[in-house]
Amino acid sequence: MNMPVAKSDISASIPSAPTSAVAKIVPLPLRQTAMNTRLRATFVKVVSAVLPPLIMTILLLTAWQLLCMRPGATLPTPTKIWTEAYDLIVDPFFVAGPQDIGLGWRVLVSLQRVAIGYGLAAVFGIALGTLIGQSVWAMRGLDPIFQVLRTISPLAWLPISLAAFRDSQPSAIFVIFITSVWPIIINTAVGIRNIPQDYRNVAAVLRLNHFEFFWKIMIPSAAPYIFTGLRIGIGLSWLAIVAAEMLTGGVGIGFFIWDAWNSSRLPDIFIALAYIGIVGFVLDRIVAGVASIVTRGTSAN
Repeated sequence: MNMPVAKSDISASIPSAPTSAVAKIVPLPLRQTAMNTRLRATFVKVVSAVLPPLIMTILLLTAWQLLCMRPGATLPTPTKIWTEAYDLIVDPFFVAGPQDIGLGWRVLVSLQRVAIGYGLAAVFGIALGTLIGQSVWAMRGLDPIFQVLRTISPLAWLPISLAAFRDSQPSAIFVIFITSVWPIIINTAVGIRNIPQDYRNVAAVLRLNHFEFFWKIMIPSAAPYIFTGLRIGIGLSWLAIVAAEMLTGGVGIGFFIWDAWNSSRLPDIFIALAYIGIVGFVLDRIVAGVASIVTRGTSAN
C-alpha cells in the first residue's frame, strides 16, 4: 500500500545548491585598467624611440673600438677617450683658470653669440622676406642673388667682418647673422607668395588694415614656411659659430677645438664634437617644438 508523501518531505530530500556556486558580479577597475593601458603604450613608445639609436650607438662604438685597436691606428679608441678626457665628460662646468674651464661654460659662451646673431637674422629675415613676398618683381630680382649668397662659406665672410668691425665678438656675430639669414628670407618670401587668394579675398571683405592683415592672415598662413627657414637657420648658426671661433679666439667651443688640435689632444676634440652635436640637436628640437605649437592647425599650402 502506497503511503502519501508530504510535500515538505520531498523538498527536504532535494539537496540545496551550494552557496559557492552562485555567480557574483565583480566590478572591473576601469580607471586602473585605462591607466595601465596608457602606461603600457607610453612605455612601448619610449622604448621604440630610445632602443634603436641606443643599439646603433653601441654597435658603432664597438666597431670604432675594434678598428682603432689595430697597430698603426692614428685615432684614439672610445676607452682611451674616456680615460684621457674624463674630467671634460663628468664635470663640464669646472673653472681652473681664465682659459681652463669646462666645456659647459664654453658652450654657453658660444650659445650667447648664437642667440644674438640668430635673433637678428630671424627678425631681419622675416621682415625682409615678408616685403619681398608681396612683390613678384622683387622676388624674381632678389631670389637669384640670395641663392648665390647663401652658398658662401661662413669662413669666407670672416675676413670681411674682421675688416669691418675690427673686433672678434661682433665679427663672430656678423658671421652667424649673414650665414643664417638667407634661408629665413627665402622661406618667408615663399610662404607669403603662397598665401591662398581666398584668404586675401576674406581680408578685403572684412576690410582689414595692413597690420591686421599681417598679423591675422600673413603670419598664420606662412608660419610653416617661416619655421622651416628658422630650423635651417639655427643649424647654420651653430655651424657658423664653431667655424668663426676657430679663428677669432676666445673661450668658445670652436676655439677649444682649435687649441686642442694645436696641443695634440685628440680625445678632447672628440668630446667637444659630441657636445656640439648634442647642443645642435637640442636647438633644432626647440625650434621644432615652437613650430609645432605655433603652426598647430595650419599646414604648408
